Amino acid sequence: MNLASIPSPSTGVIELGPIPLRGYAFCIIIGVFVAVWFGNKRWIARGGKAGTVADIAVWAVPFGLVGGRLYHVITDYQLYFSEGENWVDAFKIWEGGLGIWGAIAFGAVGAWIGCRRRGIPLPAWADALAPGIAFAQAIGRWGNWFNQELYGKPTDLPWAVEISEGANRVAGTYHPTFLYESLWCIGVALLVIWADRRFNLGHGRAFALYVAAYCAGRAWIEYMRVDEAHHILGLRLNVWTAIIVFVLAVVYIVVSAKLRPGREEIVEPDRDTTPGKDADAKDADAKDAEQDADADPLSKDEPGESGKDLTAESTEAAAEKG
Repeated sequence: MNLASIPSPSTGVIELGPIPLRGYAFCIIIGVFVAVWFGNKRWIARGGKAGTVADIAVWAVPFGLVGGRLYHVITDYQLYFSEGENWVDAFKIWEGGLGIWGAIAFGAVGAWIGCRRRGIPLPAWADALAPGIAFAQAIGRWGNWFNQELYGKPTDLPWAVEISEGANRVAGTYHPTFLYESLWCIGVALLVIWADRRFNLGHGRAFALYVAAYCAGRAWIEYMRVDEAHHILGLRLNVWTAIIVFVLAVVYIVVSAKLRPGREEIVEPDRDTTPGKDADAKDADAKDAEQDADADPLSKDEPGESGKDLTAESTEAAAEKG
């Protein structure tokens, strides 16, 4: 008998009157807010405007949710379209089932649309958001704990997670792979923050580092899981995906560093963050006003050529009278 373990919730739903609060959805929502909040702080530090991250997230988040669900349904189609299954369950996103690969890919499409509308570079926005996404994943993985899913092999370790009897699961204690991935994602976020400060990453390299680091952890964590999955050459599909995406991310970092070293100097073209910019603008306006006054003879206190003509005419009139 295991004397120390992580208990699972008896239910993944908390009833607040007529409103059901589902743990999985709650974790996803909190993760999104954390990603946007932290991404906004990093975007402002890079010279961007407050609120830009949220404006683009309005496009990225819905695309990401659709992409994540599509990836899950397509790669685990047997859960919804095989004999005896109800295809309507494919739309029940609150019951779990979001593939991070589809979420990032489709979310990038939504972000690209939002960036195009604001006239800012997508790589710079992605760099600002990268560690926030990792933090969001760390929070979102606890939704799997509420649903008692995505656990690993049986174990009697003190941090094993307790799984109760249910559909497609056997009661026992298992490796809490959701916890492993959550902790890994926190480490990825801290790594990206440190590397970004240390190496002044730009042009999408901070985001690529997040992708590569996450894939490195996902590969070994995925290998521990025991839930049903498709296999290719003896490896789970998501392991192959992690390997391929890891290689692509590393290649991008190397090539991008050679083609575009350093970081973007301007991330939002209509934003000038130069210290004293407002005062300089006022001085410039004052100088322009002075130049306009010099160019307009009617605005001078001293008489101009027209003033001399009037004086001469007055003198001649006085002489005639005398």
